Amino acid sequence: MNITHTPLADCFIIEPQIFGDARGSFMESYNEQKFPADVHFVQDNQSTSQKGVLRGLHFQTGEHAQAKLVRVIRGEVLDVAVDIRPNSKTFGQHFSVVLNDQNNKQLFVPRGFAHGFIVLKDDTIFAYKCDNFYNKEAESGIMYNDPEIAIDWMLSEEEIMLSDKDKELPYLKSLSL
Repeated sequence: MNITHTPLADCFIIEPQIFGDARGSFMESYNEQKFPADVHFVQDNQSTSQKGVLRGLHFQTGEHAQAKLVRVIRGEVLDVAVDIRPNSKTFGQHFSVVLNDQNNKQLFVPRGFAHGFIVLKDDTIFAYKCDNFYNKEAESGIMYNDPEIAIDWMLSEEEIMLSDKDKELPYLKSLSL
């Protein structure tokens, strides 16, 4: 497994080693002994989405904060992490990476980050591990098009599909973190 650090502290990309032959391929998608962060994952989630669906930017607050290890099983997304740790030197900065079923890259998003992704191919299956259980009362988020964060989502505004909940999210500057 190859680990690449991003410009955001504690956020990194994992590229698994893939073994292939005439029968197909094999890769180890997660191994706690080799994982470069001290986390214990307790929940796996999966979504299927069409091109243009944008999910995010989401996070859990307080004792319910979550670290996530995200990957694409089928299709392609632009995955985004935003550092929302008030005392971080990279507060308000984001990192994005294309994850797909060809490069098999994974992104580790630590606690204290908002996370989101936009689907770039129809019928994309997105999967992620969380180190804390979901808690509805602790869910929060940031508007995907916050001008101070300035994320290039790679698709036009007309192509983006949001949930009603995500259309109502606040800008980062109005949150009390």
